[in-house]
Amino acid sequence: MNAFRILGDVSHLLAIIILLLKIHKSKSCAGISGKSQILFALVFTTRYLDLFTTFISVYNTVMKVIFLICAYITVYMIYVKFQKTFDSENDSFRLEFLLVPVTGLSFLENYSFTPLEILWTFSIYLESVAILPQLFMISKTGEAETITTHYLFFLGLYRALYIANWVWRYYTENFYDQIAVVSGVVQTIFYCDFFYLYVTK
Repeated sequence: MNAFRILGDVSHLLAIIILLLKIHKSKSCAGISGKSQILFALVFTTRYLDLFTTFISVYNTVMKVIFLICAYITVYMIYVKFQKTFDSENDSFRLEFLLVPVTGLSFLENYSFTPLEILWTFSIYLESVAILPQLFMISKTGEAETITTHYLFFLGLYRALYIANWVWRYYTENFYDQIAVVSGVVQTIFYCDFFYLYVTK
């Protein structure tokens, strides 16, 4: 495992911790898209089903469990614990516009037509667009709290580091995962405008 992969994981985890601390300290989920968090929980659930079938390493297992737990805690805090602070009016992105094409694509473009492989592919495609409800919500309201922008920055940094990880693995291991790379690049493109605003403001 190379430094880009580890830094990417740390950046991803930091983004989630920032979000959870924001909700916990302010006792509010204002400005946070519950729909994006549901999609991320779905991403982790469908991607990490191999926890029941394959052991890779202690690090790998621990990180997967942490991401799963954090994803469901976030959804719980938004839709149950601090439900009264949730801005459902502005969190209005239609999830079927993402779920239907992603589901269809995962059946058409995968490495193996088996349930686990299709679900893993689904998770990769879904992750590339899961942030769209959050970005849509920010564009609709025209504002975002500083803590929310930090969360988005570290999520975008995670994707950028994973691209570096894929480049590194290609040159050192001759490894190339077309589905993961293309989806990761698409996801990073969605963050480009946000990164520009983050740096300039």
